[in-house]
Amino acid sequence: MPLPEPWLRGTRPHPHPILRAVLHSFEQVREDLALHTAGLTDEQTWRSYGAVAPLGYQLRHIAGSVDRLTTYAAGEALTETQLEAGRQEAVPGASLEELIQRVEAALAEASERLGTLDLSDLDAPRFVGRQRLPATLGGLLLHLAEHTQRHLGEAIITAKLARA
Repeated sequence: MPLPEPWLRGTRPHPHPILRAVLHSFEQVREDLALHTAGLTDEQTWRSYGAVAPLGYQLRHIAGSVDRLTTYAAGEALTETQLEAGRQEAVPGASLEELIQRVEAALAEASERLGTLDLSDLDAPRFVGRQRLPATLGGLLLHLAEHTQRHLGEAIITAKLARA
């Protein structure tokens, strides 16, 4: 019988419930990607299926968006390196193994960085993008979890298409 999802296992204890939810989301990403990408080839990773973005894009986007949203949550602006990485997410080339490693590294870095944030004021103002759209720390944390899960779902569907 499979284990329950991470949020039902208490595998990421953290005193703050919002951060605990984000960390459980990250754990779900790790587990589901391992399950659904096992055995896929690099060619399958970058294959397009009509209007569905390739799995490689989804993996790069998960890693990149986690990095970017974590930067905004920390109250910082993106670097030119982060902006350029975002522009390159759909460019084929990296192997599935490299992409999975990058997702893991992004999740680990974000987990560590988020753990250093002062979560006592979730309404603390934050700004997103060059237009400095208004957000809050709490809003960014919730969006980080849900956005990551949204692209995990897209990655799972694309991986299933690759096997069909």
